[in-house]
Amino acid sequence: MRSVVVQRLCSVFSCPVQSISVVHLRRFAETSPLRSASCQLIVTLERSVKKIQICSSRFRSFLPIGSGRYSQLKTLPLFSRLISTRMGHCTSKEDKHGVAPLPKAQKVVPVEAVVCKVDDLKDGEMREVSVGSGKALLIKEHGAYSAIGSKCTHYGAPLVNDLGNTFLASVLTLSSGACHMSNCPQSSTSACYNFDFFLKTTSLISLMLIVEIKNDNVVVKTNKKALEKNRRIKSMSTRLPEEDKTFLLIGGGAASEVCAETLRQEGFKGRVVIATKEKYLPYDRPKLSKALSSTAASIALRDKDFYSVYDIEVSTDMEAVAVDTMMNSVKFKNGESINYDQLLLATGGTPRVLPIPGHDLKNVCLLRTPDDANFIADHAKGKKVVIVGTSFIGMEVAASLTDKTSYISAVGLENVPFELAIGEQVGRGLQKMLEEKNVTFYMNNSVKEFHGENGQLKSVELKSGENLPADLCVVGAGVIPSTDFIKDSGLTMNTRNQLVVNKYMRTNKPNVYAAGDIVEFPLTMANDEKVNIQHWQIAHMHGRTAALNMLDHDIETHSVPYFWTMMLGKSLRFTGYNVGHDDVIIDGSTEELKFVAYYTKGENVVAVASIGADPTVSQAAELFSAGKEITKTELQRDNNYWKALL
Repeated sequence: MRSVVVQRLCSVFSCPVQSISVVHLRRFAETSPLRSASCQLIVTLERSVKKIQICSSRFRSFLPIGSGRYSQLKTLPLFSRLISTRMGHCTSKEDKHGVAPLPKAQKVVPVEAVVCKVDDLKDGEMREVSVGSGKALLIKEHGAYSAIGSKCTHYGAPLVNDLGNTFLASVLTLSSGACHMSNCPQSSTSACYNFDFFLKTTSLISLMLIVEIKNDNVVVKTNKKALEKNRRIKSMSTRLPEEDKTFLLIGGGAASEVCAETLRQEGFKGRVVIATKEKYLPYDRPKLSKALSSTAASIALRDKDFYSVYDIEVSTDMEAVAVDTMMNSVKFKNGESINYDQLLLATGGTPRVLPIPGHDLKNVCLLRTPDDANFIADHAKGKKVVIVGTSFIGMEVAASLTDKTSYISAVGLENVPFELAIGEQVGRGLQKMLEEKNVTFYMNNSVKEFHGENGQLKSVELKSGENLPADLCVVGAGVIPSTDFIKDSGLTMNTRNQLVVNKYMRTNKPNVYAAGDIVEFPLTMANDEKVNIQHWQIAHMHGRTAALNMLDHDIETHSVPYFWTMMLGKSLRFTGYNVGHDDVIIDGSTEELKFVAYYTKGENVVAVASIGADPTVSQAAELFSAGKEITKTELQRDNNYWKALL
C-alpha cells in the first residue's frame, strides 16, 4: 500500500519520488481514496520531523532501527533525508528539496568543582555551593551526599533559604518539582519525605547532579547546559504503533497531566490521550488567584513540544458529555467519541454561581481560567471591587488587587476569613493584615442582590442592608464537582456528586479511575475515612497512583495533605486533616503573623499550620507520613518535643 500511495503522489503532483514531501502527503490525504494509508505516512513523517528537531538524541527510542515501520520507510526519500540530516550529512541551509537541516548538536561542556570536605556538613545539613558559573544545593543525608539545582523550578527562589540547615525532602512534589519554599509562592508537596525515595520517583525537579568523593573532597559534576536549565525530566517512553491500547484521561488539570507522565515513565507504549474542555494545555491553576495577569503559556505545566516528543495527545476544546462504561467509550460535545481500555476521570470543579438576582450582570465574575483572571486584572484597575467569599480564592484575589484598585470590600458568611479551613484565631490575624491594606470586611453577611444599569454592575446589596458601590465583583463561593456527564454511567457517586474511589483510585468499574477534586477517597492518616480534599498536591498524588494502578502495580494512595497560600508577602503552610478538630494550640502570635497552630482532636494533633516558622509544617508532615503522633498533653509541656521523633 505504501508504494501505491507514493506512485499516486508522483502522478498527482507530476514530480519524481525524490521530491515528495510532507506537504504533498497532507494535500493528497485530504482528497485521496487512499486516505488511511497516506495519513499513516503523514503521521509517521511529521512525527519524525518534529521529534528529531526537538530531541534528535531520542530518535532510536521512538522509531527503533530494527522495526518493521523503519524498514518500510527508510527507502522513502524524505525519510532518508531526515536520517542524513540528523547524522550531519546535510551542510547547506536547505537541501534541494527545501528541507532545512537540523541545528548541530551543542557541544557538551563538562563542569566539575570541589565544593567541600567530606566532614564539612553534618548529617541532615544542606548548603548552597558554587559549581562552575552556577550554583547547586548540596545535601548530606544518612551519611551520603547528593546535589540538586539550587533554585525551585517554578520561580527560581533559592531552596536553601527556606530550610536553613534542616534537611526536608518534602520540598518537592512527586511529579512537578513545585516547591513550598517560604519565598516561592508556587508550592505543593507530596508524601515524599524520604530523600532516597524522592530521588527515584520525582519526575521533574531541580536538576540532579553527580556527586563523587575524591581524596576526602566532595566533587560535584554536571555540564554547562544542564546547569543553566536547573531541571531534569525522568526517562520516558513513547508510543509504539503495534501497541493498540488507549488510556483516556478526561480533564486538563494536574491529575491528568501527572497521570500521563507517569504512564510514560513506567514504560507504557500505547496511546495516551488527555481530553480537556479548555482551550489551553494543562496549566498551573492555583497561580491564577495569586497572579491574575498570568497567561496560559506562562503557567503551562509542560509546553507543546513536550507532549509531542512523548506521544501524549492533548485534545483541547473536548468537553465530555457521556461515559459508557459498558462499551468503554466517552462521548464529547463536538460529536466525537473515543474508546478506551483504561479511563481516568479528573474534571475538577465548576465555580459556584450564586442563585440571586443580577448574577448575570456584566462584571460579576467567576475565576476558573486564565481568561477569567486576565479579565479581572484588566477591569479592576482603579475601580471599586467587591469580593464575595472569604476563603482562599477570594482572599488571594483581594491580596493581589490591594495596590491596583480604589478600594476593596469583602463579604463572608463566617466570623472571620478562612474560619472553616484554619480556624478563627488564624483567620483573624489574616483579616487584620488585609485590613491594613484597605480591604473592608462585611462578615456574617451575604449578598441579597446585584444591582446594575444597562446590564452593567453598579452595586452589591447585602442582606444586612448595606449597599456597596461596585464596578467589579469577584465571586469566590466555592466549586461544585464537574460530574454531571457521569451521572448515568453506573459509577458510584456520593450525595455531593463526587465519585467514590478506593485506595487505588479505582471506581466500582475496574478499568475506570478518578482523581482530584471530584473524588471521595480513603485518607490513611484519618484511619481511612472517606474524604474530599481539593488540594493541588493531592491531585498530583491521585494522578500518579491512578497511573501506576492502570498498569497493574497495585499501589495504594498514601499522602499527607499539604497546602499553602501566599498573600502580601506572607506564606501560610498547612498539613494534615483538621475536619472535626476541637481545639487549637497557638505557639507564637497570630496577630503578628508569626506562629505555629496545632489543631487537636481529643488527645492527638491532627493538623499543623504556620506563618513565619518554616520548616515546622514540613517537619510535621514528615512525622505524620511516618505514622507517628504528636500528643496534646506533651505538646502543652514542650512545643518542640515532637521534633526529636523525626
